[in-house]
Amino acid sequence: MALVSKKLSHFLGSHFIFSGNSIIVQGEDNSLPDELVLKKCFDLHVAADWFNDEEYNFTAVELERDCPVPAGCSEIPLRQFFWENTEKSDFVKKAARAKCLLNFRRDKRFCSFCGKPLKDDSLFTARTCTFCKKQFFPQLEPAVIVLIHKEDKILLARHKNRSDGVYSCIAGFVEAGETIEETVVREIKEETGLTVKNIRYAGSQAWPFPDQLMLAFECEWERGEIKIQEEELSDAQWFDRKNLPPLPNPGSVAYNLIHSMWNK
Repeated sequence: MALVSKKLSHFLGSHFIFSGNSIIVQGEDNSLPDELVLKKCFDLHVAADWFNDEEYNFTAVELERDCPVPAGCSEIPLRQFFWENTEKSDFVKKAARAKCLLNFRRDKRFCSFCGKPLKDDSLFTARTCTFCKKQFFPQLEPAVIVLIHKEDKILLARHKNRSDGVYSCIAGFVEAGETIEETVVREIKEETGLTVKNIRYAGSQAWPFPDQLMLAFECEWERGEIKIQEEELSDAQWFDRKNLPPLPNPGSVAYNLIHSMWNK
């Protein structure tokens, strides 16, 4: 599926306007901006990049860095937008796709083979070199996120870089040459010192921070005592349902993993 050519008179159904990792919303109900707001972005020359996606019926815009928020609008973190719209899964998927493809267009401007400029491909969701015709497709970064069970308790950890006190599941990126299951075992062993068994797939989520595909799993503790990897974690503990720490917001795959344990 190709991204259509840019026509200022041709905007599609949903309007996603981004400012870094925030999204622009309009009104007290945090709805998406209307077409007047979208046109204003172009009138004021603050749209750093934009495209139409005809198959998914949306227009996506990335604003220039540090530009003012359009009148009548505000910006909220994209994570907040996800959890506020957690019941609208198709809507959230469109927003994730829009941000991911804007990131792709920003990062893939020149051919890594010959150095010439890239342009939108006429047939595929891709960028094509204007000189050597090499094609570049959006690249996702697969990562696992895992909920570990031990009888009626689950393992939750606080990441060292988090300042909000939230505990979540163990997560990490897939390395070259690994299977997904091998990544699950390695990440848990590295970050907590535990050995696990009975790894089960539990779902997935597009997570454009910047271009992740989160692959969710559940597994069972087999042996070992918690010994955290201090470069990554500040704490990790076993929790039961009556003694849970601050948790991720709805709209994240971590939230779904944690709460699914008691909804089965």
